[in-house]
Amino acid sequence: MAPRTFSIIKPTAIRQIKSSFSPISLTIWIIRIGILSVSLSAITSVVLTLFKPANIPLDSYNKTAKEVVKSKVSSETKSISLDPPSLEADQKNLPLKQQLPLLRNQILVLAKESPRLKPYVLFLDLDNGNYVDIDGTKEISAASTIKTFVLYAFFQDVDSGKIRLDENLTMTQADIAEGSGDMQFQKPATKYTALETVTKMIVISDNTATNMLIRRLGGQDILNKRIADLGMPSTYLKSALPDLKGTNKTTARDLATLLYRINEGDMLSVESRDRILKILSQTKIRTLLPQGLSDNSEIAHKTGDIGTILGDAGIVNMPSGKRYIAVVFVERPYNDISGRIMIQEISKIMDQGFKNPPLVNTNLPNMSSVKINKN
Repeated sequence: MAPRTFSIIKPTAIRQIKSSFSPISLTIWIIRIGILSVSLSAITSVVLTLFKPANIPLDSYNKTAKEVVKSKVSSETKSISLDPPSLEADQKNLPLKQQLPLLRNQILVLAKESPRLKPYVLFLDLDNGNYVDIDGTKEISAASTIKTFVLYAFFQDVDSGKIRLDENLTMTQADIAEGSGDMQFQKPATKYTALETVTKMIVISDNTATNMLIRRLGGQDILNKRIADLGMPSTYLKSALPDLKGTNKTTARDLATLLYRINEGDMLSVESRDRILKILSQTKIRTLLPQGLSDNSEIAHKTGDIGTILGDAGIVNMPSGKRYIAVVFVERPYNDISGRIMIQEISKIMDQGFKNPPLVNTNLPNMSSVKINKN
């Protein structure tokens, strides 16, 4: 192994180091450092002038990079939205994601061709949240679709133990109502099980059964509060059925929200959710939404008709497995058959549209300003 060696500083080198720190050299170094400091100060001043930090809000300094990017993306997304501001969705109740302009425009064109009719529409693709909304938040006469809200409240009370399906309900004279249903032809004091009563209310739209259930659930005021607590204040009862004057109100949006809650089993047991869908699927009237559906499609729905307004609202299962919510009302001259035809045509437009989904972002003429007239 080679011996370790050490460097030795020679005396001549020491003398050179000492000479480098002479008074004259030290003065020159101080002057150089001063010039450098002045230069750095000038550069910093120029940078700060260009940056103008005084123009930036104080809270901007507290934002992380992630928050700034998120804010920018959000503002850019709003600027390209295809939805009118009036159609902003209540995401808590109904997950509306993107309006489908092509399908919406087709319905608006159809409505423009029938000036005596006024449609109220909300369709929602349950797979992706794409939707079509035409006056979906406008308050309208509910007709017999109000019975869907009674159905939901009934099964909530079944789940909480307040009502038994096999308990007997006694029909009173005050419950008896003309119009749809066959219970009106029985004598007062006739008894029906709760399950039979709620089934008749939907399947044959029995008005007497509905009045019996409203009374059993605590009356109109109690039901109205429960519906409002669900986040649907535009839906309420004012009159016993059949309510031919149309004082019981709802919106297409509220009905779609209710159907969404049923589909999700919100505040329902699995058994009650399945019973509701089974009962709705047995609705006898098949002349509205079902007429526009593809072969082998299934629908759980409830219709309504008081002459001047006709409606249908349900959950559709397509053969492909796709599911969507469909709500259509048409305001019309009394018993005008064209109202029924319009609902069938709208159902067909939407069913075909969901079967062969159009592009969301399409360059189409703006139909938002089209006025749908009514007499």
